[in-house]
Amino acid sequence: MRWSIIAAVSLGLAGCGSGQHDDLDKFVRDAGQGMRGKVDPLPEVKPYEPFPYEAFNLSDPFQPRKLKSSTGGGGGFQPDLNRRKEPLEAFELEKLKMVGTLQQNRVIYALVKAPDNSLHRVKIGDHMGVNFGRITHIDEQQVKLTEIIEDSAGDWSEKPNSLTLLEESNAGQQKK
Repeated sequence: MRWSIIAAVSLGLAGCGSGQHDDLDKFVRDAGQGMRGKVDPLPEVKPYEPFPYEAFNLSDPFQPRKLKSSTGGGGGFQPDLNRRKEPLEAFELEKLKMVGTLQQNRVIYALVKAPDNSLHRVKIGDHMGVNFGRITHIDEQQVKLTEIIEDSAGDWSEKPNSLTLLEESNAGQQKK
């Protein structure tokens, strides 16, 4: 009986070893034949050579700089930089909108709307815009002002500009 159990187990183990994966075993054996690899030598390492950084005395490329002119710019006419800024000087002129005018005691005022939706009353002589704009004339259609602008050579020049009355569009309204 003992011999019959041993024979049955041996036959069972022999059945597990049948040639089901013989083709896979053959592929693994043959895959590496005929391949002879060659590894290139490592490149020569060059010794480190320190480089002294001496650009501390050069101008900062991220800061605006003035061009030097032969006339020695910056002299003569310039705005009063010590004057207290008015509220509308915090905004670019293109972002301000004239929405109307009014007159009190023979003085004409323009109503100007700022980007923060605040409404300001301005008169001739007041300032607005970031370029030191000074109001020179007000009528029902526009506010005229003179801006003081600095060029790349450091010279200041006056430039006329204006703010025109904002026309409200009636396109969205329907007539009854």
